[in-house]
Amino acid sequence: MTDQAAKATRFRALHERPEPLLLPNPWDAGTARVLAGLGFEALATTSLGVANSAGRTRASRQEILDNCRVVNDATTLPVTADLENCFADDPAEAAQMIEVAYEYGAVGASIEDHTGDHHVPIYDFALSVDRVRAAVEVTRNLPIPFVLTARAENHIHGVDDLDNTIRRLQAYADAGADVLYAPGLRTLDEMRAVVSSVSKPVNVVMGFADPSITLEQLAEIGVRRVSIGAALSRLALKSFMDGARQMRAGTFGFVADLPPIPELHRAFGTA
Repeated sequence: MTDQAAKATRFRALHERPEPLLLPNPWDAGTARVLAGLGFEALATTSLGVANSAGRTRASRQEILDNCRVVNDATTLPVTADLENCFADDPAEAAQMIEVAYEYGAVGASIEDHTGDHHVPIYDFALSVDRVRAAVEVTRNLPIPFVLTARAENHIHGVDDLDNTIRRLQAYADAGADVLYAPGLRTLDEMRAVVSSVSKPVNVVMGFADPSITLEQLAEIGVRRVSIGAALSRLALKSFMDGARQMRAGTFGFVADLPPIPELHRAFGTA
C-alpha cells in the first residue's frame, strides 16, 4: 500500500468512529507541523488562508494546488483540500480539479456550489447536483478511497434559507458525496437540523459559528467533523497587526508575549 493510500484509508476511518474528527486548517508548512505536533489527526487546507498569505482576497487555482502539496509534504497526516468551486462551472471541468488535487497529494477534497459571482452567488440546483455527481465519478476512479466533501454555500453568501440548504445537502448525498458541509451555520439548532436530515457525515466549521459551542455539544447532536476554516489564519494576522500597530506607535510591549525560539523549533519538530 502506498503512503497516500494508507493516509486515505486512515482519513476515511476517522469519519466512521463515534467521536468527531477535529480538522484544523493550516496555510503553510510551519503551521501544518505545529498542528501535527499538537496531536491533530488530519489537516484541511484553507483557500482563504492561502489568499491571506498572498495578500489578496482570493488565491489562484495553482496557488491552492501548490499549497496542498506544501501542506501534504510537511507532515505524515492525511490532507483534504479546499478547492472552492474547483474553478469551473461545467461539471466535467470542475471534476478534473479533484483528480489534480489527488495528484498533489490530497486524500480528500471539497467542491462547493458558490459561483464566484456576487450577482448570482449560488449555482442552480440541478447544475449543483450535476457538479457533485461528476466529482464523485472522478473519485471512484481513483486508486485510493478519496473522501469527497460537498458544500452548500448559501449561508455565507446571503441566502439564509436552511430548508434549501438541507435540500441541497440531501441531493449531494444522493449523488454520492461522502461528507456534507454547510458553512455559516451558527447555532446548535441549525446544526442539529442539518445533521438529522441527512445520512452522511456532516462537517461543521466553527469559524462562523457561536463560539460558545463546545466539541462535546457537537458530538451530542451527531456532528462527525469539525473544522475552523481560515480562523487560525485570521487570528495570526490579528496578532501580527496588533504588534505592528504597537511598533508603529513606538512601543514594543508585544515582545513580552513572544514564544521562545526553541519552543517554536520543538513545535516544528526540528528541535
